[in-house]
Amino acid sequence: MTVEYVDAGEAIDQGKLSGKVAGGEIAPPVVAGVDYERILKAREEPQNWLTYYGAYNGQRFSPLDQINTENVNRIGPAWIFQAGTTGLIAGASTYSFEAAPIVVDGVMFLSGWDGWVWALDAKTGVEIWRYKHAVPFDVSLCCGNVNRGVAVAQGKVFFVTANARVLALDATTGKRVWDRTYGDVRAGESATVAPLVVKNMVIVGSSGGEFGVRGHLDAFDLETGEPQWRCYMVPKPGEPGSETWPADGEAWARGGANCWLTSTFDPETNLLYVGTGNPAPDFDGGVREGDNLFTDSIVAVDVDSGQIRWHYQCTPHDLWDYDSIAECILFEQGDRKLLGHFDKNGYFFVLDRTDGSLVQITPFVDRITWGAITRDGKVTAKIYPDKEGEPVHFYPGPAGAKEWTHAAYSPKTELFYVPVQDTGATATRRRREFKESIPYWGAGVQVDIEDMAGSISAFDANGEEKWRWRNELPMCASVLATGGDLVFAGEPSGEFNALDARTGQLLWQFQCGSGHHSSPTTYMVDGRQYIAVPVGWGGWAEGFLPGMLGAGHGSALIVFALPETP
Repeated sequence: MTVEYVDAGEAIDQGKLSGKVAGGEIAPPVVAGVDYERILKAREEPQNWLTYYGAYNGQRFSPLDQINTENVNRIGPAWIFQAGTTGLIAGASTYSFEAAPIVVDGVMFLSGWDGWVWALDAKTGVEIWRYKHAVPFDVSLCCGNVNRGVAVAQGKVFFVTANARVLALDATTGKRVWDRTYGDVRAGESATVAPLVVKNMVIVGSSGGEFGVRGHLDAFDLETGEPQWRCYMVPKPGEPGSETWPADGEAWARGGANCWLTSTFDPETNLLYVGTGNPAPDFDGGVREGDNLFTDSIVAVDVDSGQIRWHYQCTPHDLWDYDSIAECILFEQGDRKLLGHFDKNGYFFVLDRTDGSLVQITPFVDRITWGAITRDGKVTAKIYPDKEGEPVHFYPGPAGAKEWTHAAYSPKTELFYVPVQDTGATATRRRREFKESIPYWGAGVQVDIEDMAGSISAFDANGEEKWRWRNELPMCASVLATGGDLVFAGEPSGEFNALDARTGQLLWQFQCGSGHHSSPTTYMVDGRQYIAVPVGWGGWAEGFLPGMLGAGHGSALIVFALPETP
């Protein structure tokens, strides 16, 4: 039988169906003047939010204080942007609005799921342009159809797509300037990270550790997109750290350690501080004996060469899915250059960021049963899925005592503010053979649906808890600290809260209509301060709050401000 094939033509560009054609409207050329020197001094222009964490130090702190403890109870919605789309990649149920809005001189740049990027008027919310990347719907994703944000510099907007590409768009028109592939989607690699611009490079990392891939950090030239270097986070045989993997076989080649969150950067040390993901396979350590470097580690990478300078492993031979991808917050104590890191394993690490030496470690969540870490950093495993088919319960669960969502640090109060998840899980080891592009999990996992709690907790650099705002549900969104002595934090049930940064007292609350799993930012236009929070529950909800898998997703950006004076 002869089968005749008909040319189906080209897919419709969804970006053209909104009336917002790339190039149809022009944004002011505000990004043309954003360069490395300006990002270095980002906090000297607090009216803007120039880079993912607000500054290279990862503190998520803004000096803006127009909104403060005295008047925050008067703020309300200034405008709302409705993305108006449902995620399609990997099924509609997996998408989530996780981005951190970037603002430059009155223009906001925002990314979403499915390859969307928008430019908005930051004062009114009016859409200027939108870009939609054509991402195949069957891309393999571990943990949700998400994107955590964009970077801007030299007239361009940089972002990654779920099918492991990094793109540069013209910041005025939204038209594509260059496009590079940096991951193998056939092997299960993907991308969700917000890029980081350093010097003449844009830095991105890979996702996909649950598929048995080898994690890497990549640098591309800002102007041309040409690759500058790649740093693999699992050493191949003969390289330093390779002795922590089995000498025979290819466990190292599928070892994980993906860099799926944005790095921080210190220009004085010239080092990127990178958190790495779990080893593969998750939970089953029998096929990867050893400490499995550089998984679950804080890794310092020379930004010019891409070479690893030092590392600190938070969970050697991880059997609980305790990625160490969380942000590395840079701060000073006296004349010491330090780094603070709240790990999924439930411990707060403070390191000397010049050499990676441990300064202090303390637990930041109430229930930790998987093991223990002593004050000098010695790790002892206690409970883990060791026997085939035998369920084991442990705290924290695989989403961690804190997931990827970010803590903040206020140099005014000298306190860290961390969103805490006090939730356990049961893992039952199920050994499976490695097959490319198939999830390489070594256990069946069921996260607790009851007996859970959350908090926003404040710690000083010595690990002493100063206050705790308690919640019945885990806190699953990033926090924001401001010069107005405020801490903003969203709840899974939709409330967006303002807390007193010194006492933890709840000062203001607004129900946003969907749960929070994003990173709010703040900025100022024409003398008025705004707080912007993407609202859209979802992502890997079965990992951190399975009881809310069916909650409404939402797809709105809500921006708050004080009432305008007559």
